[in-house]
Amino acid sequence: MSTLPFYNAVADDFDSVNQLIIRQLHSRVPLVEKIGNYIINAGGKRLRPLVVLLSARACGLSDERQHSLAAIIEFLHTATLLHDDVVDISDQRRGRSTANAKWGNAPSVLVGDFLYSRAFEMMVEMGDMRIMQVLANATNVIAEGEVLQLTKVRDAGTDEATYMEVIRSKTAMLFEASTHSAGILAGANEEQIDALRQYGNALGIAFQLIDDVLDYTGDAEAMGKNVGDDLAEGKPTLPLIYTMREGTAEQAQKVRQAIQKGGIEDITAIQQAVRECGALDYTSQLARTHIDEAVKLLQVLPPSVYRDSLEQLAKFAIERRF
Repeated sequence: MSTLPFYNAVADDFDSVNQLIIRQLHSRVPLVEKIGNYIINAGGKRLRPLVVLLSARACGLSDERQHSLAAIIEFLHTATLLHDDVVDISDQRRGRSTANAKWGNAPSVLVGDFLYSRAFEMMVEMGDMRIMQVLANATNVIAEGEVLQLTKVRDAGTDEATYMEVIRSKTAMLFEASTHSAGILAGANEEQIDALRQYGNALGIAFQLIDDVLDYTGDAEAMGKNVGDDLAEGKPTLPLIYTMREGTAEQAQKVRQAIQKGGIEDITAIQQAVRECGALDYTSQLARTHIDEAVKLLQVLPPSVYRDSLEQLAKFAIERRF
């Protein structure tokens, strides 16, 4: 697992989650297991199962149900990645070939469907209707967010409110569902459950905002994707939206054209524009505001190493370089 300190508190839990994931990936169709194992083992930070484990432990849960919930969340996330890569026609993720690049679009979509359905089988086994309601709603909202983002590709008229709706749906929703369902599972009181729900939402928004900054400033090798990937796909992210709104006429026009045509031919000029007009600082500061709120929300939880780890994770979200 990662060497980042906030993983240490639940290192043993992570081992149990990984073993459970391997068991639940079993299928009588070998290609399902092969693709499932390939993408599950692709690396990544496993942040969503991490916040499940930390949130559940912070509320006093110590049994194996949290491992099932963490595995469910990881399956839901992995399914969205498989589908995302097909929609975005991506051939690289986390520094290696995507499943659709290796096996084709059809198997990737169908294995994504398998992971969704396996996740819901596991939810049924848990037998908690409130958790099922949270996670069913989350998968619905995520799908809506994907479609909304798709309709805004190469749309230089996208405003900040629409962008925020996309990232709340696409990215923050699964973080929110992770912490929300963990609080429910642990039997926390309603104030704590709602605080965890809001913490997950704020954390997810901040992570995406910093991802959008790193798309222009990050190290491609460390990130496992190319700098400018979102621009290449014609996605109007907040640094670009801010530049069109607040930059000079020349900067705004350059960004508008880049979004409309896609590609990264003008990436150097765009990097300069988003930096010089303050778009990266604006986006980073908005992420910081969400993280400050997330940390305050944690104060309703009893002091513990798990609460401390949730706070460390929040601070990592805005300090990271990958």
